[in-house]
Amino acid sequence: MEEFLSYDLWGNPVQEWLIASAFFVGSIVLAKFLYWTFGRIFKSLASRTKTKLDDILIDMLEEPIVFAIVIIGMWWGYDHLDFGEGVQVWVQRVFRILIAINITWLIVRLVDAVMSEFLIPYAEKSDGSMDQVMPVIRKTIKALIWVLGVLLALNNAGYDVGALLAGVGIGGLAMAMAAKDFVANIFGGITVFIDKPFVLGDRIKIDGHDGMVRDIGIRSTKIQTLEGRFITVPNHKFTDSYVENVTSEPSRKMTITLGLTYDTSHEDIKKAKTILQEIAAKHNQTEDRYFVWFAGFGDFSLNVSMIYYIAKDGDLFDVPNEVNLEILERFNEAGLEFAFPTQTVYHSSLDQGK
Repeated sequence: MEEFLSYDLWGNPVQEWLIASAFFVGSIVLAKFLYWTFGRIFKSLASRTKTKLDDILIDMLEEPIVFAIVIIGMWWGYDHLDFGEGVQVWVQRVFRILIAINITWLIVRLVDAVMSEFLIPYAEKSDGSMDQVMPVIRKTIKALIWVLGVLLALNNAGYDVGALLAGVGIGGLAMAMAAKDFVANIFGGITVFIDKPFVLGDRIKIDGHDGMVRDIGIRSTKIQTLEGRFITVPNHKFTDSYVENVTSEPSRKMTITLGLTYDTSHEDIKKAKTILQEIAAKHNQTEDRYFVWFAGFGDFSLNVSMIYYIAKDGDLFDVPNEVNLEILERFNEAGLEFAFPTQTVYHSSLDQGK
């Protein structure tokens, strides 16, 4: 038996191979047991508490911890074997990379769990559109953590990360130049979600387009124009151009100038002003502030002007229609005549005898 245990197999005694195998198998068995324990006992205990934090931690920690036990068992088992200095250096690098990746995996799962349980529900309850950009932010954060984890793993394994980044940077620069518009649209979309110059359903004006916002994406925004057509606006436009949010206005200012004939008397001008004041004051969809004045002497009319404000919840089409119809009716009842362009031509005859 001793002869068999001392038999050399691939540069190591059989006894050392058996010990290494015991560590390998033992770590896998222990990992399986812990995985079962996490699933049956710890999760059951955590489900009885009021907080969700312990449930999240147990769910996210179980697999990385199980993998860590397997890595440790394999390392202890390999420590009983000897394959020469060259293989030893290479194996050490592999284990360092595995440990760094496992830690990165653990961090990614924890961050993802926190975002899923806390940040995403908060974004969904907010009055903005953050719930639309949260999936992108979530994936971006996870990708950044993985990139940093891989770089740390390579650095711990003895690789020159700086030279690697320099080589990648040259190719990345070319890709960045080709994808600069796409990246600009992405950052434009993030700006829209954060600054909130408008939200879904708002009426906006940008680059000559006037319409309602129907969809806000991470790359582009869809607007339905007043004619009913849909246009797609790249999000970088909202950072390069002026955006006018029509919906956000507190009220709509309306200006009317009425021209009365030049034979209108002083009393009739006052009567016209009174009528306009009464119309602006009594309408239920206009604000209490209004201005009526005798604007001046036009080329062919005496002008009376009025400014009134449609309330925010007022109809932008029905209110002017109703106001204008009532003005026409009241002015006709009062005998006030609207002027129209006229010219008076004077002829003087020449004395033929002189």
